[in-house]
Amino acid sequence: MTAFDALGLRNRRAIPLGAVPLEPLPRFRDTVIQAVRDGWRLAAYFGSPEPTGQTRLLAVLAQDERGQLGALSTLVQGSYPALTPECPEAHLFEREIAEQCQIVPQGHPWLKPVRRHSADHAGLARPTGVLDRERYPFFQVQGDEVHEVAVGPVHAGIIEPGHFRFQAHGEDVLFLEIMLGYQHRGVERLLETRERAASVLVAESIAGDTVIGHTSAYCGALEALARSRKTPRAQTIRGIALELERLANHIGDLGAIAGDIAYQPAASYFGRLRGECLNLLMTLSGNRYGRGLIRPGGVLFDIPDAMAAEMRQRLQALEGELRPVAHLMLKNASVQARLEGVGVLPRQTCLELGIVGVAARACEVPRDVRHDHPYGVFRFAHIPVATAWAGDVLARALVRWLEIQRSLEFVIDQIAALPRGGLLVECGPLRANEMVVALEEGWRGEIAHVVLTDDTGRIRRYKVIDPSFHNWSAVAAVMPGNQISDFPLCNKSFNLSYAGHDL
Repeated sequence: MTAFDALGLRNRRAIPLGAVPLEPLPRFRDTVIQAVRDGWRLAAYFGSPEPTGQTRLLAVLAQDERGQLGALSTLVQGSYPALTPECPEAHLFEREIAEQCQIVPQGHPWLKPVRRHSADHAGLARPTGVLDRERYPFFQVQGDEVHEVAVGPVHAGIIEPGHFRFQAHGEDVLFLEIMLGYQHRGVERLLETRERAASVLVAESIAGDTVIGHTSAYCGALEALARSRKTPRAQTIRGIALELERLANHIGDLGAIAGDIAYQPAASYFGRLRGECLNLLMTLSGNRYGRGLIRPGGVLFDIPDAMAAEMRQRLQALEGELRPVAHLMLKNASVQARLEGVGVLPRQTCLELGIVGVAARACEVPRDVRHDHPYGVFRFAHIPVATAWAGDVLARALVRWLEIQRSLEFVIDQIAALPRGGLLVECGPLRANEMVVALEEGWRGEIAHVVLTDDTGRIRRYKVIDPSFHNWSAVAAVMPGNQISDFPLCNKSFNLSYAGHDL
């Protein structure tokens, strides 16, 4: 055991910020790279300004098999040798550090803007080596028969902005580059500066389809820093809401995948059943996405006995309706032929890029915060981790179907056995000079909120990592070798968030 993993750092357990090792830069770099080679992964990596004018780089590492977290830091100014050449999963974190902190990771192979804001827009001098967003140099494949296809950022229908640049030979994709960041809202700065009553609304808006996931992580971080202990009933209601959110989105995704291959019976049926899950969240909280339910210290809405009986009845009916349409779709030979072998994410690529959630579990990487770093009700009620091995669109669909069945079983069981007790306890002032990592298994994958407090107990740095931040790289990685017409299907099989990435 080394200094960075002997801190007693766990999911939603705050530690003194001064306990985090502050290493010389060469040792920091070597330790992170070696830890990743030894099976750890980068859960968060970001910069925080210091009063000296330097920037503290802080890496949070996760060892999922042992349920352990580690952290270490270093001080830099101006530039530092990039980790990315030896540790590919750091690539997007280091691009973000360059953009947010004006620190250049020298030797980074792909140092391009992450979001639309830049040093120039913030009134700061652009450091040498950081590229200008307005003169973004897209990668190009040269050749007489190679052509370029640009899609977005404006798309048909109601969809958020994102730009996709394909290099193609005929219909075959040779390379895909994804450019995001068109709706950067300054979420982290808002969470650092707004009072609690306002900042919880910001947390609910990080990704509009992941209200429960992000709000639970936000509240978990504050509760750890305030030493606030939720009641068992509040923890159970949070778990129920999280799984209802997962059910709604997984069911909707199966319907959207069916729609992309023109399999209309399943597309229509799953679309209707998704609405039933949203209606259950509305029954619980008064909002179809669960806004207003979770607050620091617990929850604002209860599940009385009559509501519990109604919800169980509706969930059991939902279970009976889902099974035949899922079998109709997933056991259909033509559906299997269309999904199989499309958008394959190799297991090694998944590990190198630090992919999380359904995308990781579909290529036999069993990452799931509920199992690896359990919290709340998941410390006592365990949901088996669903995996597949092929890493293609079909595997991602099968993992979703497995998770739908297991989440349904969990919710029905928990509603039937709700603990007695209150809903909300006081969440007082935050402890000074502490650090906490709050991980949550959102429906897309791991959500991480890292919070540092100053010597007055106010938030000095708030870092958010949505699963989409990790996983957009996987969409680009799976497209070469597929046809352009496969892109909507591949993209939908990941169903990532623009807003969650753009922050």
